[in-house]
Amino acid sequence: MKETAIKENHLYLKAFRQGGRFVGKTVAVYVLKDYAAKRLMLANPEKKYLNRLGLSVTKKVGGAVGRNRAKRIIRAAYRQLVGNKPLKTGYLIVISAKPEIAGKSSKDVYADLSFAFKKLDMYVKEQTP
Repeated sequence: MKETAIKENHLYLKAFRQGGRFVGKTVAVYVLKDYAAKRLMLANPEKKYLNRLGLSVTKKVGGAVGRNRAKRIIRAAYRQLVGNKPLKTGYLIVISAKPEIAGKSSKDVYADLSFAFKKLDMYVKEQTP
């Protein structure tokens, strides 16, 4: 599933203030229903709803190298998670790195993200006939 980036600051703020939140050991996850999802779906050539993903990494995590490494690890864990378990679509998802992410592997972040999305009820429920 393809995700697009959140580029506007007001969407980050809205997700932080109004969205559902789960704080794990390495990341904090904020999820909010995207009100522009229908417009983006109609503009999408595949006509599918998409999640918009935003990453927030502060200087508390480390210098530029540490922050970029944290973003790479979060993106890798998110891609692996979406590949294994389908998520609900049409949401703003903001993942904020905590200082404890420094020195962790993508397996640790994957475990945190998986638990966070389970607690936030973001997995698609299987339909039984």
